[in-house]
Amino acid sequence: MTAGQPRPRRVRRARHDANTGMETGAAVLRGAIHCRTAALPAPARAVTEIAWWHAMSGELGRRLGRLATEFNGSQSEYRIVPTYKGNYTETVTAAIFAFRSRSQPAIVQVNEIATGTMMAAQGAIYPVFELMRDEDEAFSPAAYLPAITGYYADVAGNLLSFPFNVSTPILYYNKDLFRTAGLDPERPPKTWPEVGEAAKRLREAGVACGFTTSWPSWVNVESFLALHNLPIATRANGFGGLDAVLIFNNPLMVRHVAQLAEWQKTGIFDYSGRGTAAEPRFQHGECGIFMGSSATRADIIANSKFAVGQGMLPFWPDVEGAPQNTIIGGATLWVLRDRPREEYKGVAKFFAYLSKPEVQAAWHQHTGYLPITRAAFDLTRAQGFYDRNPGSAIAIEQMTLKPPTENSRGLRLGSFVLIRAVIEDELEQAFSGKKSAQAAMDSAVARGNKLLRQFERTNP
Repeated sequence: MTAGQPRPRRVRRARHDANTGMETGAAVLRGAIHCRTAALPAPARAVTEIAWWHAMSGELGRRLGRLATEFNGSQSEYRIVPTYKGNYTETVTAAIFAFRSRSQPAIVQVNEIATGTMMAAQGAIYPVFELMRDEDEAFSPAAYLPAITGYYADVAGNLLSFPFNVSTPILYYNKDLFRTAGLDPERPPKTWPEVGEAAKRLREAGVACGFTTSWPSWVNVESFLALHNLPIATRANGFGGLDAVLIFNNPLMVRHVAQLAEWQKTGIFDYSGRGTAAEPRFQHGECGIFMGSSATRADIIANSKFAVGQGMLPFWPDVEGAPQNTIIGGATLWVLRDRPREEYKGVAKFFAYLSKPEVQAAWHQHTGYLPITRAAFDLTRAQGFYDRNPGSAIAIEQMTLKPPTENSRGLRLGSFVLIRAVIEDELEQAFSGKKSAQAAMDSAVARGNKLLRQFERTNP
């Protein structure tokens, strides 16, 4: 996720609203859309401009802008206008409040864990499968990787938003430090016991930190449970309805958190904080093993002064059926209602353009995000990219290990931005020794369920 620059007062208020109750966003959208009676008339000009609000800064933002420029140059009827609106929370909140002034964009980039919130905004959202059908643009969900489409589809398998930047967590390791510790630099640890043993050897060799992780909840709870085919909540992780209940305080989850807390005492595991706080520690050679987003692969390799190895996320080998598959992170593009009809024609053509194998392959290769279609994956392989860049296919292989189950398909839980913060707060209590693993997970479930019930009440 990208951090936004200091915002004017209006946006600061929006961020505050999001952080204290994002569950109200769907209600705001619904209320705004119900006030309208008709779409605004299309502007009378030769080129139709289409606003795209996004959350990508830096090099990713430049790559995104290049996509828009290339599409604009491929035809003369439509012009995509991308605008950076801050981080994911700021971007979606800005779109929500734009409805009040009837100035919402046609396209907004929304992170994966806000999918439930967006779905609840029923009349404000133009489902992508309906858009493509209405505009008669070729669109086949079967062309997209199942582990991706499953996260953003309804119970009938219809895609509600357009998959754009997709990632999943993987394992990185410092090959130079592995050699120093007498470990095989070509063999990444595959299981949690192997991670613990490798990290112990690294510590004994004088490495300050055996292993660390970014995005603590995404890596060590959400993806961990999916990889072991265990639910985070009832009702198919929320896909079955808003009345889902969190149930991730199971024996395996508790055992895993307890083991991390035990390893924390000796530096075998060293908690680095939330978000991407752990990445610099690995890049600077402080930690020998790191678990984080596959989308940071290119950045890690470019900024590390050592040979970088990659592997799949570890699993507990005594769990039957593990490893299953990991879930995705990143974001999709949602289409908002109440824009001129002509804009929707252009949005549909833009999505068809983004689906082209050559466009997807280039985006995948330049950013580190995953290709969303099988054709883009096959093209990248045929171009020799994976041969030239060992380890670059690991994320795709990990996500497609097995067909997704109800437990590994993804999450469809309202207010999950807030729930993730609760989970990470309780993980920190366990890692610091202030709570037992069982108490921390029980508390995370109880606090998270309160947020789910609040979301359910405000989104009937």
